[in-house]
Amino acid sequence: MARRRSGTLEDFIWIISKLPWWVCIILGIVSYIVLHNIATVPALSVKLPNDMSRAVSHGFLTTFAMFFQYILAFAFGMGALVSGISSIRNKKVYKSVESRSGVASLNEISWQDFERLVGEYYRREGFHVTREGGNGPDGGIDLLLKRNNETYLVQCKQWRAFKVGAQPVREFYGVITARGASGGYFVTSGVYTEEAQRFAQGLNIELIDGKRLRKMIDPARKEPTVIEPINRQSQRTVPVCPKCGAEMKKRIARRGKNAGKEFWGCSAYPKCNGILPLEENTTT
Repeated sequence: MARRRSGTLEDFIWIISKLPWWVCIILGIVSYIVLHNIATVPALSVKLPNDMSRAVSHGFLTTFAMFFQYILAFAFGMGALVSGISSIRNKKVYKSVESRSGVASLNEISWQDFERLVGEYYRREGFHVTREGGNGPDGGIDLLLKRNNETYLVQCKQWRAFKVGAQPVREFYGVITARGASGGYFVTSGVYTEEAQRFAQGLNIELIDGKRLRKMIDPARKEPTVIEPINRQSQRTVPVCPKCGAEMKKRIARRGKNAGKEFWGCSAYPKCNGILPLEENTTT
């Protein structure tokens, strides 16, 4: 389940804990120095009636700085502690799985540690990794990866007994498109159905099953994971429906101002009426 937070300060600590621990410490020191300098500014003297409003504003500002110099320093300190503990735990999980062999080791850990394992792998590949939290063991975007001004999404499914079908992959692709990400990694400890693999062909999604993940983690057989640019979808001969993800078919308009012209229509019609212009989705 997603983590529940009870207050504004806790929310703030949770957000900044996603930063590296050393960044939290630097921000804590800087915030304290700035606010401490404001808090120690002498009070303004009131000589004229017009000086009263300035003195009140100054007093409010110094009082605010006096309290928040400690509150922010505490928050950033706690954020650094949470971030550091999380980093240590990620490395510990990775090292534990790395030291064992076989896909079974991926299913012997909790789904939270499975996410940590995947996140630590991509961190070692040079990505800046942020845990999104997802919606638990079976849904949501779990990791956000950033590198070279590009963003990738990661969904993790630790499924021991079930194959990942086309529907979860189709939904994941919809999220990638909606958020304008450069691509996505769908990682499972199990396997994918043939339908899921066919759907992902030519798209900016990398499907990683348990066997492949095991090889990626193995230091002796480490293989890089590469996602094709998002515009590679244009090389796909038959596009997918933007509404339901099914393959599309060439159709001819029978009525209206476009009568006689070809267009891409969803193969699931009449259940789905998704369409795309022909000229924007054919290969060149």
